[in-house]
Amino acid sequence: MSQSPLYERVESVLAGDIADGSLPPETQLPPEERLIERFKVSRTTVRKAIQNLIERGLVEVRRGRGTFVTQPKIMQELTELTGFVEDMQALGRTPTARLLDKRIVAADETVAHHLALMPGTLVVRLQRVRLADGVAMSFDETYLPRDIGEKVADNDLEAEPVFALLEDKYDTPLVEAEYKLEAAAADPVAAQALEVPAGSPILLIERTSYTTGNRPVDYERLHYRGDLIRFVTRLARRPRAATQTGGA
Repeated sequence: MSQSPLYERVESVLAGDIADGSLPPETQLPPEERLIERFKVSRTTVRKAIQNLIERGLVEVRRGRGTFVTQPKIMQELTELTGFVEDMQALGRTPTARLLDKRIVAADETVAHHLALMPGTLVVRLQRVRLADGVAMSFDETYLPRDIGEKVADNDLEAEPVFALLEDKYDTPLVEAEYKLEAAAADPVAAQALEVPAGSPILLIERTSYTTGNRPVDYERLHYRGDLIRFVTRLARRPRAATQTGGA
């Protein structure tokens, strides 16, 4: 029986070291010379193994620094309207928040459109960093109509989720939401909040949540670190119309 290629064997051992914690996230891989000595293989074999690990998302090359084990991505399903705290708790993570700013601002055209207001209407803007197990995952900008927003802003927003406050404290049930998701580059504000270089890949979600009567009550721009999270959904195919056959 033929053996697997040498590079696959090297790849398998290194992937196992990553999986069992021998090479934890953020650890730099040993230099090529040490891997060549360890596995008794050629430089070409080591490079092919590492390239495969890169393609699998297990390691990444950081220019001028070396090759590092990546943080495992969080898999989050987009199947129902939930908040960050609910999402992370469901995944067994510990969610926390850091409030960066809360203030009254004039709604620009985009915010006004999503909240069904006239441009220039005063709204409450919240800016928070959302963390999972102490790691910054998302920079959130939340816009709320002023009447409900001022009530929400009076609470401890580092301890109490906005969704829970709306529903449990202010009798504003959240019925449904519209999501828009796109790949983007972190602007300087989001990059600083997420502690990544400006221009880093992020997943930008625009989410408008509606209460009863189809009234928009919460518009958010959620900037998720593209290297730490992956969104998953399940789609059902619409039944095809039955083919008309036969005749008179």
